[in-house]
Amino acid sequence: MAIIDETNWQCFLDCVGDLLFTPEVQSMRHIPHHPGTCCYEHSVFVAYVAFRMARRWNLDYMAAARGGLLHDLYLYDPRDRSAHPGNQCFDHPVFALRNAQALCGRLTEKEQNIIISHMWPLARRRPRCPEAAVVNLADKLCATAEVLGYWRRSRVREKAMS
Repeated sequence: MAIIDETNWQCFLDCVGDLLFTPEVQSMRHIPHHPGTCCYEHSVFVAYVAFRMARRWNLDYMAAARGGLLHDLYLYDPRDRSAHPGNQCFDHPVFALRNAQALCGRLTEKEQNIIISHMWPLARRRPRCPEAAVVNLADKLCATAEVLGYWRRSRVREKAMS
Protein backbone atom coordinates (compact mmCIF):
# COMPACT_ATOMS: atom_id res chain seq x y z
CA MET A 1 0.00 0.00 0.00
CA ALA A 2 1.33 3.43 -0.92
CA ILE A 3 1.78 5.79 1.99
CA ILE A 4 0.02 8.60 0.16
CA ASP A 5 -2.92 8.70 -2.19
CA GLU A 6 -5.44 11.40 -2.98
CA THR A 7 -8.31 9.85 -1.00
CA ASN A 8 -6.26 9.57 2.19
CA TRP A 9 -4.66 12.97 1.67
CA GLN A 10 -8.09 14.60 1.30
CA CYS A 11 -9.38 12.88 4.45
CA PHE A 12 -6.23 14.04 6.27
CA LEU A 13 -6.85 17.61 5.12
CA ASP A 14 -10.44 17.34 6.35
CA CYS A 15 -9.00 16.58 9.81
CA VAL A 16 -6.33 19.29 9.97
CA GLY A 17 -7.24 21.81 7.28
CA ASP A 18 -8.55 24.37 9.77
CA LEU A 19 -5.16 24.33 11.54
CA LEU A 20 -2.76 23.91 8.64
CA PHE A 21 -3.01 27.45 7.29
CA THR A 22 -3.13 29.34 10.58
CA PRO A 23 -0.29 31.84 11.10
CA GLU A 24 0.92 29.84 14.11
CA VAL A 25 1.27 26.56 12.23
CA GLN A 26 2.67 28.29 9.14
CA SER A 27 5.30 30.01 11.32
CA MET A 28 6.76 26.54 12.01
CA ARG A 29 8.15 26.71 8.45
CA HIS A 30 10.80 29.09 9.85
CA ILE A 31 11.82 26.93 12.81
CA PRO A 32 14.65 24.47 12.15
CA HIS A 33 14.13 20.91 13.29
CA HIS A 34 15.94 17.71 12.32
CA PRO A 35 18.67 17.94 9.64
CA GLY A 36 17.16 19.18 6.38
CA THR A 37 13.67 19.77 7.79
CA CYS A 38 11.76 22.53 9.45
CA CYS A 39 9.31 22.07 12.29
CA TYR A 40 6.35 22.42 9.89
CA GLU A 41 7.56 19.65 7.57
CA HIS A 42 8.26 17.35 10.50
CA SER A 43 4.87 18.00 12.07
CA VAL A 44 2.94 17.40 8.84
CA PHE A 45 4.93 14.20 8.27
CA VAL A 46 4.21 12.94 11.82
CA ALA A 47 0.55 13.95 11.56
CA TYR A 48 0.06 12.14 8.25
CA VAL A 49 1.86 8.96 9.31
CA ALA A 50 -0.06 8.89 12.62
CA PHE A 51 -3.32 9.54 10.73
CA ARG A 52 -2.67 6.56 8.44
CA MET A 53 -1.68 4.28 11.32
CA ALA A 54 -4.71 5.28 13.40
CA ARG A 55 -7.04 4.78 10.45
CA ARG A 56 -5.56 1.36 9.73
CA TRP A 57 -6.01 0.31 13.38
CA ASN A 58 -9.55 1.77 13.71
CA LEU A 59 -8.50 4.44 16.20
CA ASP A 60 -9.52 8.09 16.44
CA TYR A 61 -7.60 9.22 13.36
CA MET A 62 -8.78 12.81 13.70
CA ALA A 63 -7.22 13.12 17.17
CA ALA A 64 -4.03 11.44 15.89
CA ALA A 65 -3.80 13.82 12.92
CA ARG A 66 -4.54 16.97 14.93
CA GLY A 67 -2.33 16.01 17.87
CA GLY A 68 0.42 14.99 15.48
CA LEU A 69 0.28 18.33 13.71
CA LEU A 70 0.40 20.26 16.99
CA HIS A 71 2.89 18.09 18.89
CA ASP A 72 5.85 20.42 18.20
CA LEU A 73 4.02 23.77 18.21
CA TYR A 74 6.58 25.28 20.59
CA LEU A 75 7.20 28.29 18.25
CA TYR A 76 10.79 29.16 19.12
CA ASP A 77 14.17 28.32 17.64
CA PRO A 78 15.45 25.40 19.75
CA ARG A 79 19.04 26.47 19.06
CA ASP A 80 18.42 29.83 20.74
CA ARG A 81 19.12 29.16 24.44
CA SER A 82 17.53 32.48 25.44
CA ALA A 83 14.18 31.31 24.00
CA HIS A 84 13.94 28.37 26.42
CA PRO A 85 16.03 28.25 29.58
CA GLY A 86 15.58 24.53 30.28
CA ASN A 87 16.15 21.30 28.39
CA GLN A 88 14.49 21.33 24.94
CA CYS A 89 13.68 17.60 25.02
CA PHE A 90 11.78 17.86 28.29
CA ASP A 91 10.31 21.36 27.99
CA HIS A 92 9.01 21.70 24.44
CA PRO A 93 5.92 19.48 24.89
CA VAL A 94 4.72 21.88 27.63
CA PHE A 95 5.22 24.90 25.35
CA ALA A 96 3.56 23.05 22.46
CA LEU A 97 0.53 22.16 24.58
CA ARG A 98 0.19 25.73 25.83
CA ASN A 99 0.39 27.10 22.26
CA ALA A 100 -2.03 24.47 20.93
CA GLN A 101 -4.56 25.38 23.63
CA ALA A 102 -4.19 29.06 22.77
CA LEU A 103 -4.65 28.30 19.06
CA CYS A 104 -7.55 25.85 19.32
CA GLY A 105 -9.29 26.89 22.49
CA ARG A 106 -10.38 23.57 23.90
CA LEU A 107 -8.43 20.42 23.07
CA THR A 108 -9.75 16.94 23.72
CA GLU A 109 -8.09 14.87 26.44
CA LYS A 110 -6.62 12.66 23.71
CA GLU A 111 -5.13 15.64 21.88
CA GLN A 112 -3.65 16.98 25.13
CA ASN A 113 -2.12 13.60 25.97
CA ILE A 114 -0.77 13.23 22.43
CA ILE A 115 1.07 16.55 22.66
CA ILE A 116 2.37 16.30 26.23
CA SER A 117 3.51 12.65 25.97
CA HIS A 118 5.12 12.55 22.53
CA MET A 119 8.66 12.55 23.98
CA TRP A 120 8.08 9.47 26.17
CA PRO A 121 10.15 7.57 27.31
CA LEU A 122 12.73 10.39 27.32
CA ALA A 123 10.29 12.64 29.16
CA ARG A 124 8.15 11.42 32.05
CA ARG A 125 4.65 11.87 30.64
CA ARG A 126 3.55 8.62 29.08
CA PRO A 127 0.87 8.02 26.45
CA ARG A 128 -2.48 7.22 28.10
CA CYS A 129 -4.49 6.44 24.98
CA PRO A 130 -3.72 4.42 21.84
CA GLU A 131 -3.70 7.57 19.69
CA ALA A 132 -0.94 9.10 21.84
CA ALA A 133 1.10 5.91 21.48
CA VAL A 134 0.59 6.04 17.70
CA VAL A 135 1.80 9.66 17.48
CA ASN A 136 4.72 8.80 19.76
CA LEU A 137 5.71 5.98 17.40
CA ALA A 138 5.12 8.08 14.27
CA ASP A 139 7.33 10.84 15.72
CA LYS A 140 10.19 8.38 16.22
CA LEU A 141 9.75 6.83 12.75
CA CYS A 142 9.56 10.21 11.02
CA ALA A 143 12.54 11.62 12.91
CA THR A 144 14.57 8.58 11.87
CA ALA A 145 13.50 9.01 8.22
CA GLU A 146 14.44 12.69 8.36
CA VAL A 147 17.87 12.08 9.88
CA LEU A 148 18.59 9.33 7.31
CA GLY A 149 17.49 11.59 4.43
CA TYR A 150 14.39 9.67 3.34
CA TRP A 151 12.14 12.65 4.06
CA ARG A 152 13.72 14.76 1.31
CA ARG A 153 12.58 12.18 -1.29
CA SER A 154 9.13 11.69 0.25
CA ARG A 155 5.86 12.36 -1.57
CA VAL A 156 4.47 13.50 1.78
CA ARG A 157 7.06 16.28 1.74
CA GLU A 158 5.93 17.34 -1.73
CA LYS A 159 2.32 17.52 -0.52
CA ALA A 160 3.22 19.29 2.72
CA MET A 161 5.23 21.98 0.99
CA SER A 162 2.70 22.68 -1.77
